[in-house]
Amino acid sequence: MKTNEGTMDRALRVALGLVLIALAATGAIGVWGYVGLVPLVTGAIGYCPLYALLGVDTCPNRST
Repeated sequence: MKTNEGTMDRALRVALGLVLIALAATGAIGVWGYVGLVPLVTGAIGYCPLYALLGVDTCPNRST
């Protein structure tokens, strides 16, 4: 899997995932908050399957 998320994209995903999970754990938004696992995991590994399907790549150009 080639990384298809840039640094800012990854940071926002991890932050959003952590916020949603914390809200679900405290009971503020219910169990649907555990959907935050998806952006958390995709941000942590740097690969988004939906981006791959749509041909989106937020990584800066690589000089390779």
